[in-house]
Amino acid sequence: MLSSYRQIFAAPGSLAFSLAGFIARMPISMTGIGIVTMLSQLRGSYGLAAWVSGTMACAAAVLGPAVSWLVDRHGQRRVTLPATAITVLAAVGLLLCARSGAPTWTLFVCAFGMGVMPSTGSMVRARWAHLYNSSPPKLHTAYSFEAVVDEICFIIGPILSITLATSVFPEAGILLAGVFLTVGVLLFTAQRRTEPPVHPAEHHTGGPAILSGGLQVLVVTFVATGAVFGSVEVVTLAFAEEQGHKSWTGLVLAVYALGSCLAGVIFGTLRLKGSMATRFPVGAAVMAASMVPLLLVGELVHGVGGLLAISAALFVAGFSISPTLITAMALVERLVPAAKLTEGMTWTTTGLALGVALGSSTAGLVVDAEGAPAGYWVPLAAATFGMVVAFVGLPRLRGGLATAEAEPARG
Repeated sequence: MLSSYRQIFAAPGSLAFSLAGFIARMPISMTGIGIVTMLSQLRGSYGLAAWVSGTMACAAAVLGPAVSWLVDRHGQRRVTLPATAITVLAAVGLLLCARSGAPTWTLFVCAFGMGVMPSTGSMVRARWAHLYNSSPPKLHTAYSFEAVVDEICFIIGPILSITLATSVFPEAGILLAGVFLTVGVLLFTAQRRTEPPVHPAEHHTGGPAILSGGLQVLVVTFVATGAVFGSVEVVTLAFAEEQGHKSWTGLVLAVYALGSCLAGVIFGTLRLKGSMATRFPVGAAVMAASMVPLLLVGELVHGVGGLLAISAALFVAGFSISPTLITAMALVERLVPAAKLTEGMTWTTTGLALGVALGSSTAGLVVDAEGAPAGYWVPLAAATFGMVVAFVGLPRLRGGLATAEAEPARG
């Protein structure tokens, strides 16, 4: 198993850019839940906290593809450094406004500014694609490794963010996320020799990457997947608080990510046959089925036993995540020309971000109105919608792959 991963790091500089990307991606798992935790303490409302967090996610949905569009045309370093500076300044503004009791609208303005955060995960995957575009097995392993790195971020990040916010001071989680982003991006952009070259202008014709029908299916499905993630975070935080153990939330969510992490490690060593287009909706269906136990446990079990049962259900549910996301990224690499790869991958993460906004805000409203256990209806509904979209969109995915195979020299 380890030999498969050892092979992908034979390329000079590959380990360094992947590790730097890991540091720079930590804020992805820390900022949303950090905002919810901070504002639920300082302003006393999960609804407001979820809406502010959702504003940041919506801003990322609007601004993220534009930032990545610029990256594809002007290079990673040239665009990422100023985008990071804007993000950090907006984050500092959010902390100051939250602490000083500034008008509520200022929180939304600062949260919107944080949406400029560059998609480091997409840029890391673009570097892997540049290295191993001619070796699909190695690229599959590299994407699997990055999915595992994502899940490690989601294991560590929420624990750090929630623990610091509840044990030190409410703004501590967001503050540390800003430090991770600054250090990670500086280390990542300093590695120039592995940065993909900027493609000539004539390779950027044909409009934005999102015009691809197959990519549209992936993005809409990812909106549903993001809604699952965002709602699970908010509902689990509220459920833990109802049981009198709010500080346990990070550990419970880490178990969710751990299940996905283990699945990703195993999935990366497999040499799969058959169509990626078919594997994707199957993964979405498994994800939808895995949400049912959460609803049952939330309604029937309470206290410490309820948290333990939720942890077990989340661990099992996590096994459907990484294989589905890995397959989706592999599909993007085939559906989108190389000159638009960062933009294409960012559209999927944009879908996730938009889904997180919808899921967290909806879950916050349900929790405020009906209590935490009822909130688990939100991820179940979102996952079911994603499954339907994936199956309905299967012909588009197959058609996109057929077109890509007929044009091997594109991009």
